[in-house]
Parts: sequence; C-alpha cells; structure tokens
Amino acid sequence: MSRRPAAAAASTLGALLGAALLGLLIVPIAALALSSAPADIVAGARHPMFAPALWLSLRTTAVSLVFTVLTGTPLAWWLVTSRGRAARVAEVLIGLPIVIPPAVIGVALLQTFGRQGFLGPALARVGISIPFTEGAVLLAQVVVSAPFFVQAAANALRKVNPDTITVARTLGASPAAAFLRVAVPIAAPGLIVGASLAWARALGEFGATLLFAGNLTGVTQTMPLAIFSALEADVELAVVFSIVLAAMGALLLVALRGAPALRVRVGPRAGGAS
Repeated sequence: MSRRPAAAAASTLGALLGAALLGLLIVPIAALALSSAPADIVAGARHPMFAPALWLSLRTTAVSLVFTVLTGTPLAWWLVTSRGRAARVAEVLIGLPIVIPPAVIGVALLQTFGRQGFLGPALARVGISIPFTEGAVLLAQVVVSAPFFVQAAANALRKVNPDTITVARTLGASPAAAFLRVAVPIAAPGLIVGASLAWARALGEFGATLLFAGNLTGVTQTMPLAIFSALEADVELAVVFSIVLAAMGALLLVALRGAPALRVRVGPRAGGAS
C-alpha cells in the first residue's frame, strides 16, 4: 500500500517539474509576443535597418541551405554506408560545431580565412578576402548549421533498407542513380526536417557571424545582429525585430507539423503513427 502514495507523490512532483519547465519555455515567448502592438511592428518594419538585415538573412540562409543540402546529403550517405574507421572519426568531427560555442567557431574561421590565417595568404595572392564580407556570413552559417542537417540526414538514410538499394543495382541502376531514385525519396521526410533545422540554426546565427563577418549595416548585418545593434539604442525596436524572427521560426514549426508526410517524425503522436 505504501508504494501507491509514493508513486502518486513522484507523479505529482514530476508533473510540477514538467509544468515549471513548460512555463519557462512558453512564458518568455508569450511575453515577447505581447510586448508590442501591431502599430509598433509596422513602425519597426519601416526602420532603415530592418529591410537590409531581413533580406540579407533570407538571401544568405537560402544559399547556405542549398550548399548544405547538396554537399551534406552525399556526406551523410557515406557515413551511413561506410564501415571504415574514417567514417566514424568524421562523424564525431562533424558534430563538433554543435557543442563548440559559436564565438569559438568565429575565431576559428578567422584563423583559417583571415589575412594571417591558415589559408589567408594563399587567398590574398589571388585577390580573395573573405572576412567581413557577405561570404563570411555564408561560411559562418554553413559551419554552424550543416552538422544539424548531416546528423538528421544520416538518421533518415539509416532507415533505408539496404535490400532496396541492392534490387535497384541488380536492375541496372548505377550507385548514384540508386541513391538519388531510391534512398533519397525514402529518406525525404527526414531530410526535409534536417534541412529545416539547419535553416533555422543559420537564421539565428550570431556569435560566429559577429566575430568573422562583423556587424556592417547592409553588408554583413543579419537579423540577429540587427537585434543586437537595436538593443543598444532602442529596446522597442529590438523587440520588434525579435518578434519577426520568432514568427518566422513559428511558421516553420507549423509547416513541419502540418505536412502529412512529416507528421510521423515531428508530430506529437509520432510513436503511434501507422
């Protein structure tokens, strides 16, 4: 009999702790959403910093996402199909940008592509300078976001039955054709989720971009950097910019939740889907 009260107490405590965490996650977002009136948002959208920063963010994240998907998908397939030690080592190294602070990544990029960096002198000889340019924004976004896509893509591709690839090969398909026509369509929902996570991470990138690309209005100032600049002079403007970024993330989440092909992976009842 004593087990039932103990179990009930543990369940109640777990529910309270869960509610506390839920509140911690939801209340700040709600406070942000309620802190500005529609007129304030319209006024913020007319600020000279808003349009250039938003356009730069959308443009660079689109390019970085395309590059990540085109290069990360075959990389993930190699990680899944290779049985060598090199693939296992590569898988660990690919995950490093996830656990390394973005500021450290920014310094690492400077040490690689800066004038005195590892590749800087060679690039300078052919007239290429990357730091504090839009190219630096792209590189920072790719480095911090690609691991999310590669890991998600590898998990999705692991669900492809090797027998289906074997059958495709016996029917005359080349390895590349079997990968593109069989493996990719099967893993497509997971690839889409991974691409969405990578895009969201690139959109919110701040630390590496600030250190490697700078905060130059109209050149390297993305929306997170615009929020940082606005916060120093006008908190209300920073709030408006933050609401816009939060709304973009919310729309992405709603789109993922609403896509029928993705509900198995991102829906709240994924375990019970048939």
